[in-house]
Amino acid sequence: MSAPLRVAMIGNGFMGAAHSQAWRVAPRFFDLDREPEMAVIVGRDEQKNAHLAEHWGWQEAASDWREVIARDDIDIVDIVTPGHTHAEIAIAALDAGRHVLCEKPLANSVDEAEAMSRAADRAGKAGTFAMVGFTYRRVPAAAFARQLVREGFVGKVRHVRADYLQDWLVDAESPLTWRLDKSKAGSGALGDIGAHAIDLAQFITGENLTRVSGTLETFVTERPIVGERQGLSGTASDERGQVTVDDCALFMASLSGGGLGTFTATRFATGRKNALRVEISGDKGAIAFDLEDMNSLSLYDATAPADRQGFTKVLVTDPSHPYMAAWWPAGHMLGYEHGFTHQVRDFVTAIAAGEQPTPSFADGWQVQRVLDAVERSAGAGSAWTDTTS
Repeated sequence: MSAPLRVAMIGNGFMGAAHSQAWRVAPRFFDLDREPEMAVIVGRDEQKNAHLAEHWGWQEAASDWREVIARDDIDIVDIVTPGHTHAEIAIAALDAGRHVLCEKPLANSVDEAEAMSRAADRAGKAGTFAMVGFTYRRVPAAAFARQLVREGFVGKVRHVRADYLQDWLVDAESPLTWRLDKSKAGSGALGDIGAHAIDLAQFITGENLTRVSGTLETFVTERPIVGERQGLSGTASDERGQVTVDDCALFMASLSGGGLGTFTATRFATGRKNALRVEISGDKGAIAFDLEDMNSLSLYDATAPADRQGFTKVLVTDPSHPYMAAWWPAGHMLGYEHGFTHQVRDFVTAIAAGEQPTPSFADGWQVQRVLDAVERSAGAGSAWTDTTS
């Protein structure tokens, strides 16, 4: 095996746990040409960060990401911080010759995403690569759905229905977090989870969204301020802060192949915890994926005899399915964390081969243009808006 790839992860929240698990597990299940080494975790709270370094298996903790990026013993920078920090960190890391994995959405604006994509293009010419973390591409059933569409199973794509439904903000007294602050998050449900729905629909179909007509709504405009914003160690106060992002996004879209799409992204779908659903309808068949039933696909073959038509549930756990040969016997299920492990596998494999991993920063920039077009459409009374302008 070649020299290890030493990883610095910047950020230590929910995504930090998921990424740490992936860096630790990937080389134990996949034969990688270069083994990732969990070198350092970076976070502002030194005490918390030191604890998480030991808890998650990082060799050391640090508090200054600039110093870490400048170190000669770091090969990969993994960015799991809030969106408003992505551009600065990613561009600095690429300019320093570090490979970069950046969580989605790529940035908080089209201009930032473009700058990141340009930096990635420059770095790529010198053999330094960047990838954006749309992990649901790495769910075996989603990857298999893409394979089936490419093989012609659905025929010509006519309609895409993509919904990402969560309910963690239904309670109007849920506290104000950074995800509800536009200056940090960029947007609300649209960017946080809608970006996943957009990317997955484009990934499976192989087509881009070219124009959109959308609307955004914020149902709860003020929420309690809690925790470090008050210096109250997680306790609530009577003070309330303004929610500056959307709670729900609805939009229609035109696909580059001539079909239409309908999209929903909401954190107010009461009873839905993490329901990402994509259904592709074509002239020869249909495919339906549901993250809450992530080990299976529903397939409809419109070319079958009329007396044998109907949606069929296919268990995507056979060794012949994407990624599955590395795991358990058929019928033994995978979970949410495995997508991150597959992401590490694909990222490291591409780096070792000297190839551009996907989705690239250019792909992330394209999704950012769709998000921006939805916002502009909503501001213009749901007017149809091009995603390329």
